Amino acid sequence: MSNGTTTLEPNSREASDPAGAHARGVGLPPTDIRNPDYFHKVVDCQWACPAHTPVPEYIRLIAAGRYTDAYMVNWKSNVFPGILGRTCDRPCEPACRRGRIEPNPVAICRLKRVAADNKDDVRGLLPIAPAKKNGKRIALIGAGPASLTVARDLAPLGYECVILDQDARAGGMMRTQIPKFRLPETVLDEEVGYVLDLGIEFVGGKHIDSLKALIAEDFDAIFVGCGAPRGRDLDIPGRKEASANIHIGIDWLSSVSFGHTTKIGKRVIVLGGGNTAMDCCRSSRRLGGEDVKVVVRSGFAEMKASPWEKEDATHEGIPIFNYLVPKEFTHKNGRLDGVRFEKVKAVRDEKGRRELVPTGEPDQHFPCDDVLVAVGQENAFPWIERDIGIEFDRSGMPKVDPKTLQSTHPKVFFGGDSAFGPKNIIWAVAHGHDAAISIDKLCRGEDMNDRPPPLVNLVSQKMGIHEWIFDNDVSLDHRFKVPLRDQSVTLKDIRAEVELGFDRALGFKEAQRCLNCDVQTVFTRDLCIECDACVDICPVDCITFTGNGPESDLRKRLTAPAENLTQDLYVSPPLKTKRVMIKDEDVCLHCGLCAERCPTGAWDMQKFLLDMAQATGGKQCRHG
Repeated sequence: MSNGTTTLEPNSREASDPAGAHARGVGLPPTDIRNPDYFHKVVDCQWACPAHTPVPEYIRLIAAGRYTDAYMVNWKSNVFPGILGRTCDRPCEPACRRGRIEPNPVAICRLKRVAADNKDDVRGLLPIAPAKKNGKRIALIGAGPASLTVARDLAPLGYECVILDQDARAGGMMRTQIPKFRLPETVLDEEVGYVLDLGIEFVGGKHIDSLKALIAEDFDAIFVGCGAPRGRDLDIPGRKEASANIHIGIDWLSSVSFGHTTKIGKRVIVLGGGNTAMDCCRSSRRLGGEDVKVVVRSGFAEMKASPWEKEDATHEGIPIFNYLVPKEFTHKNGRLDGVRFEKVKAVRDEKGRRELVPTGEPDQHFPCDDVLVAVGQENAFPWIERDIGIEFDRSGMPKVDPKTLQSTHPKVFFGGDSAFGPKNIIWAVAHGHDAAISIDKLCRGEDMNDRPPPLVNLVSQKMGIHEWIFDNDVSLDHRFKVPLRDQSVTLKDIRAEVELGFDRALGFKEAQRCLNCDVQTVFTRDLCIECDACVDICPVDCITFTGNGPESDLRKRLTAPAENLTQDLYVSPPLKTKRVMIKDEDVCLHCGLCAERCPTGAWDMQKFLLDMAQATGGKQCRHG
């Protein structure tokens, strides 16, 4: 790791605590900032992202108007910036440091779209598959985000990648389950095309009905990325009699996506509280549903749908009814006419476990013409024979190594929803990167558990005595709203994209809300004169000079008590007065005022960049 001005000693008992004081509970050892995970964890958004995309890095590029560069930073990590800028489940945003000082985090997902919408032609920046292959053939089952990521990583290394999918066009669940009003087909085709254009063979309309037969072919490894293709059904009275108007949610969305379904009844009930249910109800509004209801067995807060998905549905006038369990599909003369529900409430037993119990209130009956069942998805592997060395658990899921993604058959790997059940696109991408590393190592006869390290860099941002390369002004703006297309258009056209996205001006303003969490406050013990200037200037009281002690005690007696135990304390070696410098990473704004005020330069602002390793093809990885 390049670490020009840092002199902090390593966090080792032998080096920093020879008398065993920490073992006796006397004090915390000094922080080892040379450990890549330390500052990685401080960059909360990147730490929370399954693909570990360097979020502040690309947000700064957006603020500088360098949209193409920002797009390529994303493309390397998450493969589908334009798609994810519209559809990502946003695990980065709840982790955003901005959300600790005001109600709303930075609109990280929507800024990703800003880069995608404003980039130049990037085809000249994409890798090129070598004309001479390395002789290894990889089969990928399913053309969704996990398989496409594996192929994207392996094809430039000379692997011959063959993607097999039952649908005629690649994209997997991104194409079949995400409505066009959320993800335009042009964006999907563009980014899937970037991957396929790397010399990858796509075989559409290919239904795999025997993994044993595929293993017998001349493939060096097989990746299963077929998703969770089966929607759960409800076996309650009336299901068979009214089956003509009861539809499984993901199958119905797929039929809508391919244009096979173009209308639905005026009165629609959607059962389920996840993102699929939100897509079903919003699609129904566009296909003729005038009275569309979502009915959920849990409370509103416990629904699995993302908060913004629920907000989008209610914005379009779709009511959500909670704590109702479907009891019967009612019908007349063989045709569905409604659903009867039992009212329940949530209670907890003596162990704190939550369960739903009837309230005793009268059943509620909602009339309807069609029902969409979106109560969950599950994997279906009838095409994987049970005598080929692949073991399954009690729930019918393959036994998969969580690090290597290898199954109990040495040549077969799983990723995305097919590995651990339904999650989201960004998790599928992360699995794809990990599986590509494993497949690459398998084909080169190396240990799959020996994972390549990330590229890590730590560089001072100092220009002058009070000048920095990065913009360290903390914006006071609240989160900006994404402009929406008028409902008079969107509710009549299922292909009309609802969100218009930030334009460049709004994108700049939203980017300015980022607190640059990757620009770290780095402390050099030998330069500190203990003048407390940094303590006086800190706007959030996150710096304290005090005697060392056990962490539980230390957290209580800092200038501002450090109550978030998930964030570390930055601890210096002992100073001349035997005190230590303690900084609470949880509340630091990375504003740089401590470094500006320090008369000796003991504080410096240094940009931490962590670039996760991907498959290398045997090339030497850089780490420092």
